[in-house]
Amino acid sequence: MAVVTVDPTAPDPAVIAAAAAQLRAGELVAFPTETVYGLGANALDEQAVARIYAAKGRPAWNPVIAHVPSIEAARALAREWPRSAECLAQAFWPGPLTLVVPKASSVPDVATAGLDAVAVRIPQHPVALALLRAAGVPIAAPSANRFTQVSPTTAAHVERSLGARVPLILDGGPCAVGIESTVVDCTGDDVIILRPGMLGRESLEAVLAPLGVVVRHAVRTVAHDTPEQAPNIDTPRSPGMADRHYAPRADVWLFDTHQREEIARSLRQWRQTRREAGQSEAPVHALLRAGPLVETNGELSVGMRYVPMPSCPVDYARALYGALHEADDASAGLVLIEAPPHDPAWDGVRDRLTRAAR
Repeated sequence: MAVVTVDPTAPDPAVIAAAAAQLRAGELVAFPTETVYGLGANALDEQAVARIYAAKGRPAWNPVIAHVPSIEAARALAREWPRSAECLAQAFWPGPLTLVVPKASSVPDVATAGLDAVAVRIPQHPVALALLRAAGVPIAAPSANRFTQVSPTTAAHVERSLGARVPLILDGGPCAVGIESTVVDCTGDDVIILRPGMLGRESLEAVLAPLGVVVRHAVRTVAHDTPEQAPNIDTPRSPGMADRHYAPRADVWLFDTHQREEIARSLRQWRQTRREAGQSEAPVHALLRAGPLVETNGELSVGMRYVPMPSCPVDYARALYGALHEADDASAGLVLIEAPPHDPAWDGVRDRLTRAAR
């Protein structure tokens, strides 16, 4: 496994060409996008895409996103290209938006979990775009981490999660957005948000309103974590719809601001229970927006890493996965997360937190 640093403002053509050659040869390459780091393979090579699933431990029912360098390349993966997809692509690509459209026969079933639709997007990151142009093939690229674990926003996160499972990691610095793209289904009359992200419903509606297209959120279908459970559920139409996802190794308690005193009491009880069971003290990471938890005698601060989280959803999203990786690195026994406001601007963040806490 090699980690190669690439200047995101001016990617080295020789480095990009070598990585592109590996992709065309059926190998895996991890690379940065503006959302998270992706684990890439030639999306038209069935065996190469299967290597993604093996490296991640990803269940076969979970489709992946094909990344392309242009709208024309996206159309080539589609059997039909709906008007809604064209309008959204023109408005938001390159960017953190994934479109689900009817798939062309050239797209292997392994990339779509057997669905008759393919997820496509153009990333907004110079390294990703350079790699896509040099490769000359669409690149399937889910997040570059083991399945259900915290998504990577730096090359170091990728290396710790996947190690030797990925031959090459392109280090283009930290990701600017920090959580995965918004995914919308364009295969029907309405446009359906399958996975919320930082591009919200209001922005989509503003573009599609002249077409008379309705934008709505999908009814959340819970998908389980293991392939053995897949026959008992509907196949998800989008990546990132597993019940437990984006999760650190520790237990996660997600709570609203008005529950802060209740959480403080529960934390004391949690520690007491561990002591009575003869368990060692475990670090607690607290991702809080309204300051430290209520203190009476200072006991809550013992063994606690207080992580102040931003009040702006854009900044919060950028910081979230890094904070969860820090909890993993510290072998935290518990992660406390104060939930953000119930506001549409926070939909993408709330989705990730809800799944992490399951």
